[in-house]
Amino acid sequence: MKTRGLYITFAATKQMPLADFELKKTLRAAIRATLEYEGFAHDASISLTVCDNAYIRSINKKFREIDRSTDVLSFPMYEAGEWESEGDFGPIPLGDIVISLERTEEQAHELGHSFLREAAFLAIHSTLHLLGYDHERSAEDEEEQCRRQREIIKTMNFKQKEDEE
Repeated sequence: MKTRGLYITFAATKQMPLADFELKKTLRAAIRATLEYEGFAHDASISLTVCDNAYIRSINKKFREIDRSTDVLSFPMYEAGEWESEGDFGPIPLGDIVISLERTEEQAHELGHSFLREAAFLAIHSTLHLLGYDHERSAEDEEEQCRRQREIIKTMNFKQKEDEE
């Protein structure tokens, strides 16, 4: 089942401009791959902001009361499946994604991935959260979300380390 329209509002903080076409294309492809994998058959809209570690730290502190930077934050508009009651009146606003490109670069280096592969992985992770997955609920939920992330990233044809396969 293919996702119909996908509308992404890209934004960036002053410290971390989003001028890279390949990055936007990769993030869009990762989000679309996730929605298609999950069988999301509606038009969807997502707000995606890229930033640095200081900005994501301030957001993490404000909304989660955790005073440290992180790689990605997700702010879903709905609980899992709640959007089904919205009818077909236009794109379903799934929520907001905030990605620290600074942390993305650090993790890509630590894990031996390309920057774009790591950015795609974070977009997949976050989109799954927007669809209702929550790895903080239980070990089973975390295992299921991780399995889905690995399967989706494989569809994007990034070269992966042998130990990830």
